[in-house]
Formats: sequence, C-alpha cells, structure tokens
Amino acid sequence: MFKKFSGEEVSGQNQVKASVQRRIRQSIAEEYPGLEAVMEDLLPKKSPLTVAKCQNHLNLVVVNNVPLFFNIRDGPYMPTLRLLHQYPEIMKKLQVDRGAIRFVLSGANIMCPGLTSPGGILDDEVEAETPVAIMAEGKQHALAIGFTKMSAKDIRSINKGIGVDNIHYLNDGLWKVDRLWSAWIEKGL
Repeated sequence: MFKKFSGEEVSGQNQVKASVQRRIRQSIAEEYPGLEAVMEDLLPKKSPLTVAKCQNHLNLVVVNNVPLFFNIRDGPYMPTLRLLHQYPEIMKKLQVDRGAIRFVLSGANIMCPGLTSPGGILDDEVEAETPVAIMAEGKQHALAIGFTKMSAKDIRSINKGIGVDNIHYLNDGLWKVDRLWSAWIEKGL
C-alpha cells in the first residue's frame, strides 16, 4: 500500500470542521480503547486536525504536520508505525517467524505458514478483516501493520495462502514521510 508513497501522492489537505473532528476522535477511541488516556495529547480538541487525501482512496489524519492515523475507503482507522511504537499495546498482535522478516520488510503479505510455524504466535481472538500489528520473533517493536484476510482460527486450520495483507511496514513511503509539511511545500500545496 505505501511501498512507493511520497508527499507527491497527497492530492489535497483539509482542516476539518469540529463535527468531523469529533467523529474521527470518536471512531479512533472506539477502535483503540487503549488510547483513551492519551487521546487529548494525540488529537487535541483545540489543535487543528487535518485530513490529507491521497491516491487510492487513502486518508491520513494529520496533527501538527505529523501523520498519526490512516484509513482506506472509509474503513477502520489504523495508526502509523511511529505511533504504534510509542503505544505498542493499542492493537492486537500476530507474530511471524524469523524467516518471514525480510519478506515482510520488503512489503510482502504475511502468509499463513509464517504465522503458524514454531516462531509465529497467533491470537485466537483475532477475527477476519481486523487491523493487526505484525511483530517478529526476537524483536521488540512491530515491523508492519496489516489487515487480516481470515480469522486466526482459520489461519491455524487452513495454514495455506495469505493470512494478513501488509498495509504499512518499516521503511516504506509512509515511514519515511515523518512530517508532511515539507512534502507539501515541495509540491506547492
């Protein structure tokens, strides 16, 4: 999704109205109850909230020129990896084995055998179409954020094919754009 993402893909940015800002805050609070204590610090009510519209129906929620959340086609909001590294407990986690790390970091989807092998860990409560953090065996921080294609129970029983769509991973385009302001200045927005 973000493999070749750059500031040039931002087609427009809008400072949202208070009602839209409340709806975004409420949606994020419902999806990530672990952020409730720090929600005012992340998305302050008094600070302007900007939504950057990008290609492929992608929206970035930006506060102080820092992208914090994104969603695709009005789907669930997902945190960026930088935010996930600050608050690692907000998402459900799946762990891949060591052999899958280099493939995940190059943008490949997560295959079921990488999650069910001895180094992989599955959370049986994860349902299909759920945003998850992809952890790696022996590593402390998440290396990707994905969207499950099937439930954890199905991943374990079928053990074939793609289990998680890789949406955002370390060193992809969104990771490299830590502040969108400089990218917009280059583009002239």
